[in-house]
Amino acid sequence: MTVIAIVGAGTGLGAAVARRFGTEGFGIALISRNQKKLDLLADELTAEGFTARGYAANVRYPEALTAALEQAAQELGPIEVLEYSPLPQKEFLRPVLETTVTDLAAAVEFSIYGPVTAVHQVLGGMRSLGRGTVLFVNGGSAVRPNPSVAGTSIAFAGEAGLATMLHDTLGAENIHVGQLIISGAIEPGHPQNDPGALAQRLWEHHTRRDTFREYTETFPTSK
Repeated sequence: MTVIAIVGAGTGLGAAVARRFGTEGFGIALISRNQKKLDLLADELTAEGFTARGYAANVRYPEALTAALEQAAQELGPIEVLEYSPLPQKEFLRPVLETTVTDLAAAVEFSIYGPVTAVHQVLGGMRSLGRGTVLFVNGGSAVRPNPSVAGTSIAFAGEAGLATMLHDTLGAENIHVGQLIISGAIEPGHPQNDPGALAQRLWEHHTRRDTFREYTETFPTSK
């Protein structure tokens, strides 16, 4: 059994992705900051017949994230799919003229250092499998800067650049890298942004492997 590691796992999108990939036989490694909440979600998924465990780590601390991913691979099996979608913290969501260097440093740790750490940790296992998928999930500010949320606009743009370079570099090794841009909020019942619909989009991204960036709806990237 191979594993999907969901970084930023919660009861919304993370749980939906866990169920979608778990239905296809993947083991599920749930990663977020709160071990108690992870255990509750893992227990719920286990009761539904999936193989799932939670591993607490703050993506802003490379050592903790590395240790969580390493433990997941040891306990569940090799990580074939990495999905990176932690929810931005409130200090990243300030208007541009109120955003400080400290705010940006935290956002960069969250959206650039975290993905770099995670990819480096899982890459060896993917190479040993001869296949792999890395899926980035971002809001619209990744491609259309929004001065109301300067931190994510800047850091998500860096994450998008990282994802692009990884896509261009790793494709020759049968490791697919993709990015899903969500326009608007994740909302149960929404035609495009329902967690289940988004999880299906990510599953198709993993299986089709024919595009890099997809959007939940079409919108202009520049004014």
